[in-house]
Amino acid sequence: MQRSPRNKTITLSGTEQRTYAERLLCLSSPAEASSLTDRMINQDLFAALPFLPSGFADLLIIDPPYNMDKKFNDQSFREMSASDYEAYVDSWMKPLLRTLKPHASVYVCGDWRSSTALFSVLSRYLIVRNRITWEREKGRGALSNWKNASEDIWFCTVSDDYHFNVDAVKIRKRVVAPYVDAAGVPKDWETDDHGAFRLTHPSNLWTDITVPYWSMPENTEHPTQKPEKLIAKLILASSRPGDMVFDPFAGSGSTPVTAKKLGRHYCGIEIDSEYACITEKRLHAAGNDSRIQGYEDGIFYERNAAPNRGVKQHERSFL
Repeated sequence: MQRSPRNKTITLSGTEQRTYAERLLCLSSPAEASSLTDRMINQDLFAALPFLPSGFADLLIIDPPYNMDKKFNDQSFREMSASDYEAYVDSWMKPLLRTLKPHASVYVCGDWRSSTALFSVLSRYLIVRNRITWEREKGRGALSNWKNASEDIWFCTVSDDYHFNVDAVKIRKRVVAPYVDAAGVPKDWETDDHGAFRLTHPSNLWTDITVPYWSMPENTEHPTQKPEKLIAKLILASSRPGDMVFDPFAGSGSTPVTAKKLGRHYCGIEIDSEYACITEKRLHAAGNDSRIQGYEDGIFYERNAAPNRGVKQHERSFL
């Protein structure tokens, strides 16, 4: 089928898949941290776990299958009872603890079906600090229920000694009705060539995320792909340049790719070879283009907002 010229969804040719597959690892003996730095592992997580080094990850970002029926190429996940899903989460969370440094942070993605189980397991082993809820502007309507338009991310740390850079994740918001004090001085806002704005502290409610779609360069055919902008917030807040970011459910690579773009090291595990190869293709492209949609010059912008340099204020559009 002929694709639209504007369709930027990342796909693989047969040659590309063979080429990128040559770079993928499969662990069969204990690995040193150096051998996993900036590498993707194409393997079942449970097969790889015994061979992972201890204490090598500064930041662990986990996007596991949610507790629902979902097909991922040749892999399928089936909805479980709440207790069985909790046991499933525990089966990989507990052994992953060994990979963390004493100051590490952990983020685990979920939704309303899985969050109760996630909190139960995470609170056994880690300090649960917050639950981020982010709005998905996509989603099907429902006739007899509320439309599901949000997902959660649990923020945890190994200890009270952890890194969090709030200044790196402030959001630039437009000031629609700027006001001044009696002396005419702006109150809690400033202006530049792009208009009036304020930098706001990030909260645990995110409404500025765009889910990847067909005309975005980061888009893949993975059914639960996370946006690079979302992952960028986690990485910038909870790691330093040069830190190791580890993702044991890497999917089509949003975490490794974003880590590379932001000057961090990465290691990812993905069971599906096609998704792992797509990750490698995205990583290769990131070497030449480190842009992240919605994040520019160290600033996060509101959803669909663009600075559009070089145009007058009245001509500026927010895409």
